[in-house]
Amino acid sequence: MKHVLSALLIMTLFISCKKESNNTSEAPSEIPYVAKNEKQIEEYVAKKGLKGTKSESGLYYVINNPGTGAQATPESNVTVAYKGYFMDGKVFDQSDEKGISFGLNQVVKGWTEGISYLKEGGSALLVIPAKLGYGGSDYASIPGGSVLIFEVKLISVN
Repeated sequence: MKHVLSALLIMTLFISCKKESNNTSEAPSEIPYVAKNEKQIEEYVAKKGLKGTKSESGLYYVINNPGTGAQATPESNVTVAYKGYFMDGKVFDQSDEKGISFGLNQVVKGWTEGISYLKEGGSALLVIPAKLGYGGSDYASIPGGSVLIFEVKLISVN
């Protein structure tokens, strides 16, 4: 069952690569969840005492181990072990220690960017705002506008 749920989430990650449907002329900063996510992330980082980096895109990441093998790129096919949860700590999915393989150009933008900061053997915590995740759309058990947190370990660049 756990593998089925993991496969469903990964498939959702693949499918969700579509651009956010935005039929209005709103700038990203005017989309309601963007400012809310920024505040949520700032509070989460402060509460947890995280020492990381906020990229220009809004991804917050903490490199626990940069790794020593091949560098992942946004075009890489990789094998990653992960655990995904909400800001309240509720886990919505995780892989086993063997991980799962996929192309970084097939997943949400937060994964594409965050994993490309790692080399093989590296690990990081990714705090992904909705604009780099699923946007305002609901996916499976993930409500639209959600900040997602992933503990990731890059097992290999394939």
